[in-house]
Amino acid sequence: MYGLNGRFLRINLSTNTIFDEKIDAAIAKEFIGGRGLAVRYLIDEVNPKTDALGPNNKLIFAAGPATGTRAMSSSRYEVVTKSPLTGTINGANSSDLWGPELKFAGWDMIVVEGKAKEPSYIWIENGNVEIRNAKEIWGQDTIETQKKIQAVTDEKAKVACIGPAGEKLVRFACIMNDEGRAAGRGGVGAVMGSKNLKAVAVRGSSEVAVSDSNGLKQLVKKIWQGLPDNKKKGLLRTYGTAGALEITNALGAFPTRNFQTGVFSGAEKIGGEAVNNSILTKRRACLRCPIRCSPITEIKDPQYKGKGAGPEYEGLFSLGGCCSIDNLSAIVKAYYICNELGMDVMTAGVTISCAMELFERGIITEKDVGMSLNFGDDKALVELTTKTGYREGFGDVLAEGSLRLAEKYGHPEYSMHVKGLEPAGYDPRGAQGVGLAYATSTRGACHMRSQFENLEPLGLVYPDIGVTETTDRFSTEGKAALLIQLENDKAAIDSMGICAFASGYKIGLKGVVDQLVAITGIRYDVEDWMKAGERIYNLEKIFNLGAGFTKIDDTLPKRLLSEPMPEGPAKGSTCRLDDMLPEYYELRGWDNNGRPTDAKLKELNLLQFTKELEWY
Repeated sequence: MYGLNGRFLRINLSTNTIFDEKIDAAIAKEFIGGRGLAVRYLIDEVNPKTDALGPNNKLIFAAGPATGTRAMSSSRYEVVTKSPLTGTINGANSSDLWGPELKFAGWDMIVVEGKAKEPSYIWIENGNVEIRNAKEIWGQDTIETQKKIQAVTDEKAKVACIGPAGEKLVRFACIMNDEGRAAGRGGVGAVMGSKNLKAVAVRGSSEVAVSDSNGLKQLVKKIWQGLPDNKKKGLLRTYGTAGALEITNALGAFPTRNFQTGVFSGAEKIGGEAVNNSILTKRRACLRCPIRCSPITEIKDPQYKGKGAGPEYEGLFSLGGCCSIDNLSAIVKAYYICNELGMDVMTAGVTISCAMELFERGIITEKDVGMSLNFGDDKALVELTTKTGYREGFGDVLAEGSLRLAEKYGHPEYSMHVKGLEPAGYDPRGAQGVGLAYATSTRGACHMRSQFENLEPLGLVYPDIGVTETTDRFSTEGKAALLIQLENDKAAIDSMGICAFASGYKIGLKGVVDQLVAITGIRYDVEDWMKAGERIYNLEKIFNLGAGFTKIDDTLPKRLLSEPMPEGPAKGSTCRLDDMLPEYYELRGWDNNGRPTDAKLKELNLLQFTKELEWY
């Protein structure tokens, strides 16, 4: 299959063995690559009841067929494992140069098994693969780790690594690569840390072979010529993801004070304009991307001085509005700390906001925390972010995530989560489809499993799936059918190895699929694309069923279902999940309990595979 090398590495850290294995071409065709291929292998090899932080869990790094090619924004790779935060299957997506470098080295995927006896890192230089000692870099932050590994391997090596948070098994630790790019959600960094694996460094020198090189070149040329808004004046190009902040706040859907309200009075102080005018030094692009949405910033405030990548919208929401903090310097300092220590900024911020609410309600005290912890306390935010990454003091409790935090003190209702994962920065009371997306997401409350926020809070259109005008964000009608298409589409996007920002919403779904055909030589059409995504999503659902998740878990925090929004444009609204979920199950081909029917699995060519799974 062109676009894929057809080979992957199986590295067992317990036995110190390395195997070069072939990828089954038929499986690659049905699952495209990336997320899909990794999900298929994980489900075949890992029992969902496995301890996520035990040696029997596996960690799979997978690039897609487009990764490293001339295709539009072809920089993505996926890390798939069982999440230590949620217990669900988890896929965390990252970008920039590490994924392409893996392909340049001749590999499509790495399956990491077991646990090393001592701190280690993996060094891949084309076909040469070594497991090396990492004692001297254990304890280093992610920035220093990259530098030190490059110094002893190759200055042009690309490094995916964990920081102290991953080493100390913070349940939402992430894997960092390049300049501030993260495989961020669900604790993939903690799984890496549990295996005593500090980093995977890669250097490659080969090109990725494609079926129709000239055809792909012409397609990409046509796409770039048709993107004047993205190149010159688009929202992402100008403000990055931070540009969504003022829009979401104006709609009354910007989560504030641990989702108690959707309106933040300090929004203008921390949004896209504020970032551009006060701390932005430049913007950078991932591989072959015209959008250039990633900010590089510098804080000059002496109290919070620093520089680094970010902030993205989700960090501004979680560390800012959700904690009711409008000091941009403090927010971005906490953001830098998350990157350096290797933590998901979303779960970090929402967990601290949960602690702030528990404190203000008198459920936890200064004795518990070691300090006062009111909403708006920027000094506490920065200090606790650091303590969380090192599991020091109250940070050891925060390192477990908001659900375990709130359960510890007897009030789980104050944890904003779905299946243990904290939501993104869009309050479903102001966007009904987003609520359904959170509830049904296979990795917990996640916007990146469907990108529904693009259609409701941000008001974008997607003609390829019938959305030609702004959707009514307060209506539940048609949201189930729309979400299914978005979930299937996003699963395929993650599997192809391209960025969602520059895929269907910008260049058209046919443009995406035409590139896949030129790369692979396989005659995919839009229907095949959606079917592959549906196949992936159903397999992820099956893993979660095997892990013990049921219909009861496809829900939202009680606050979002029963507490009307207290103010703003969404005032009086709750998320009417019950109006959408039964239709979603029916249209998915699942039974009333949210379980894929045999008829659906047969349609997706999954029935025989699932019947052979001992645990299903």
